[in-house]
Amino acid sequence: MLTKLKRSVTGLAVAACMGAGMAAQADTELTMYYPVAVGGPLTEVVDGMVADFMAENPDIKVNAIYAGNYNDARIKALAALQSGEPAQLSVMFSIDIYELIEQDAIVPFDDIVSTDEEKTWLDSFYPTLMENGRTGGKTWGIPFQRSTIVMYYNKDAFREAGLDPDSPPATWDELAEAGKKLTKDDGSQWGVMIPSTGYPYWMFGALTMQNDQVLMNGAGDTTYFDAPATVEALEFWRALGATHKVMPEGTIEWGTLRQNFLEGRTAMMWHSTGNLTAVKNNATFDFGVAMLPANKRRGTPTGGGNFYIFKQTSPEERVAAMKLVKFMTGPEQSARWSIKTGYMGVSPAAYETEALQEYVKEFPYAAVARDQLEFATAELSTYQTGRVRKLLDDAIQAALTGAKSPAEALGEAQSQADRLLRPYR
Repeated sequence: MLTKLKRSVTGLAVAACMGAGMAAQADTELTMYYPVAVGGPLTEVVDGMVADFMAENPDIKVNAIYAGNYNDARIKALAALQSGEPAQLSVMFSIDIYELIEQDAIVPFDDIVSTDEEKTWLDSFYPTLMENGRTGGKTWGIPFQRSTIVMYYNKDAFREAGLDPDSPPATWDELAEAGKKLTKDDGSQWGVMIPSTGYPYWMFGALTMQNDQVLMNGAGDTTYFDAPATVEALEFWRALGATHKVMPEGTIEWGTLRQNFLEGRTAMMWHSTGNLTAVKNNATFDFGVAMLPANKRRGTPTGGGNFYIFKQTSPEERVAAMKLVKFMTGPEQSARWSIKTGYMGVSPAAYETEALQEYVKEFPYAAVARDQLEFATAELSTYQTGRVRKLLDDAIQAALTGAKSPAEALGEAQSQADRLLRPYR
């Protein structure tokens, strides 16, 4: 991750467009925290978008503060609320919704919108992305840097192994078989790597959905960690390393996996579509991007961050914050963000822009994450979400390292999750 960095997008960035007197004209000042989960120079992209917003809205000054990863952003934003110098809005995990509601920290967008156009805007995003932004009949989060998990693969390695570079594995069995052909005996190249640190529950949500099993209910008060199909999914993940020998045994680091792929240490990797532009710009080999392979069906959870507006805001700040959110998630900016990062455009209208249409025509892999929404489900999100998520993360890692069997690890996690969630039922 990048080092701690605070970027206040004021004077210089906007002076080129507006003149140095802009800051003095601002009637409303907003502080916005945002995370970067996949590394890279994404802070520059956010700062540029915010600067463009201020150029169009000289009465609003925005301090855009890079806060680290998703967990860092949540901690810092909530700490600011307690400090007496709160932020007005933040990009945080889409799955933080229940925790933020429980802490009475955020306000639903339904309470801010006033016009028919604004109400229509709330329904303009991909419905699957909204599954982690709506609950109780209200919209609490607006999608911004959103993703699905995709499979990156080294086409040159496929050719070397005698595999068709235009036919990546489409099933679990094909993944294991291709992985065997791609794994080199000297350990210099593995067939596949699926990260199991950072966000192991997220990768696992893909495997369980591929086995036709979700991890939680829509009310956020029940989990299905010990369901037979959930256990089978973890058994398969474990088998990729322990039985098929196509993946290193134990845990695989989220933060270094992209570099491992770029350096040829793995022929396939499962990772966020947010890595797409970085892979495109840095790969020295022919690569492909595919939907994740299926077992009973295809499947992936959505992922990434939503915009939230905090409750400790004045009516004027709420209106200004929503204006910023509408700008940042509008079709043109969403297309710009997708091209610069690899995150998907968050609305059908983003893919109707000339910029994204041309980009997808030139680079078809930019549409894989969007197309996979047809098979996607909500990311794991419950009440007590941090504690529940850690229970599942620990269970996954215990199974992958061989410390416990998948059934034992997941049974213990389910028992403890039940205890945490019972008061919310």
